[in-house]
Amino acid sequence: MPAADLEALAHPSGPVLVVGGAGYIGSHTVRMLEGRGIPVVVFDNLSTGHREAVTAPFVEGDLRDREAIRGVLREHAPRAVMHFAAKCYVGESVHQPAVYYRENVLNTWNLLEEMRAAECSEIVFSSSCATYGLPVKLPITEDHPQDPISPYGRTKLHMEHMMQDYSRAYGLGFSALRYFNAAGAAGDGRLGEDHDPETHLIPLALQVALGRREEIAIFGDDYDTPDGTCIRDYIHIEDLADAHLRALALIQRGERQVICNLGTGEGFSVQQVLEVARRVTGHAIPASAGPRREGDPARLVSGGACARNRLGWSPGRTDLEDIVGDAWGFHKSHPQGYGS
Repeated sequence: MPAADLEALAHPSGPVLVVGGAGYIGSHTVRMLEGRGIPVVVFDNLSTGHREAVTAPFVEGDLRDREAIRGVLREHAPRAVMHFAAKCYVGESVHQPAVYYRENVLNTWNLLEEMRAAECSEIVFSSSCATYGLPVKLPITEDHPQDPISPYGRTKLHMEHMMQDYSRAYGLGFSALRYFNAAGAAGDGRLGEDHDPETHLIPLALQVALGRREEIAIFGDDYDTPDGTCIRDYIHIEDLADAHLRALALIQRGERQVICNLGTGEGFSVQQVLEVARRVTGHAIPASAGPRREGDPARLVSGGACARNRLGWSPGRTDLEDIVGDAWGFHKSHPQGYGS
């Protein structure tokens, strides 16, 4: 997409409301919006996000609270919403599905209803490749069957369906961006990944290098892959943020439904990631292999041309050493996370 189309987002027709803008992906997207001169308001309950990651005007609030949503929409009159707020741990969702249906599905319905009442009719939504379930073909394209195997994946699919129905019935313009593995950090080390508990491979490996963990666990080393470990598609967080701006620009040009995968189309195994982390950090990063996790497919790699053809987007930082290097820059300067 030409830069002029993104520049048009800066026209002063109201801010973008970023729900969940204090979280990992949300905070990087907020920063990119601000960098392009686009006014932003962040709405976040700080249950998993970090106030230190936000420089934009901030409203602490919860999507369970319809009055709070109504208030921020009334006060700031946003032109559009970006929706990152959701519970996102697959294993936890299996044991606590009620929490996931409430926090993901019901809270999104609250948001859409208040947007409809406020006549705010454009939203970019953080979806997931978990809506596909176990792959029946690789790479995974947008027309791959959606058959999620966890409550987390099912709630994301329900959220997509809700937006499709609101689009048909009420004219909602929406984009559902199905991520693969978000990774990395801001190039200057100011923003990065800080979860509690941490479940993602790269920050876990870097915590070993920092002395916060003794070793890292590998869940299965007997898969049908070249080195026996799972292969995943890692996408740099700043590339991910850029795709959100492009999706918003497309919706604001009049598109009503934009559904795209976001990935690099290239996969790296757990062992490859650990080898790169050892080179980047200069640390041995001990690892021990254990049993497979239930439901973990051997390979998850993105395919499809939607992001390239419709968003004018392609990932610019696909070198794994760059991705891990940026993450290491954040973790070195924030060894205990944002609370350092």
